[in-house]
Amino acid sequence: MVDRLELSIPAGELFALLGVNGAGKSTTIKMLSCLTIPTEGDAELMGHSVRTQSHRAKEILAVSPQETAIAPGLTVAENLELMAGIYGRPKKRVGEVIDQLGLNQWAKAWAKTLSGGWQRRLSIAMALVSQPEVLFLDEPTLGLDVLARRELWGVIRGLKGHTAIILTTHYLEEAESLADRIGVMTSGRLRAVGTAAELKDLAGRDNFEDAFVVLAGEEAAS
Repeated sequence: MVDRLELSIPAGELFALLGVNGAGKSTTIKMLSCLTIPTEGDAELMGHSVRTQSHRAKEILAVSPQETAIAPGLTVAENLELMAGIYGRPKKRVGEVIDQLGLNQWAKAWAKTLSGGWQRRLSIAMALVSQPEVLFLDEPTLGLDVLARRELWGVIRGLKGHTAIILTTHYLEEAESLADRIGVMTSGRLRAVGTAAELKDLAGRDNFEDAFVVLAGEEAAS
């Protein structure tokens, strides 16, 4: 359940949405990405209502899901060509995304042979082929080792400023490192929004993890 959520994310911002299990993050993302219709209220993606103009909203958004969405029996380039065809993008767009995400050396490799980190990178590349104005990254580094996670952080940082990015993650250091602003959800409501520094000040803590515990726990305890 999501209750009276009010939030504005400008173009070019990377916004991280945090919360414990059941806080409402997944429901929020499903509504914003037009997978679930809100029972009340509305949301707009670049001016397009997710209730009444979902077809237009879907044209400008892309999702890199938690479960890596790649075709293992296709090469890296073929996966991207498939997405380009679906979205009616020219073939040169595939080359642009391969360059952007540093996939050149793997372009002809079967997707199933890639490591977990490179598969996640390919999944993000597939979301970028359509040149979305709004990009949802759902737990993009889940299950990766520390080195692979940090490498993917570099990729995500390279996307900042080009599109509005909504990131969900359980790795608090990831949100603190990558996000321009962070929202903390509890019990379906947005408990606090701000930069990592602002949230630490709000919670009266020097450590971001401690601040999150305070902000995510106060609502549940009240």
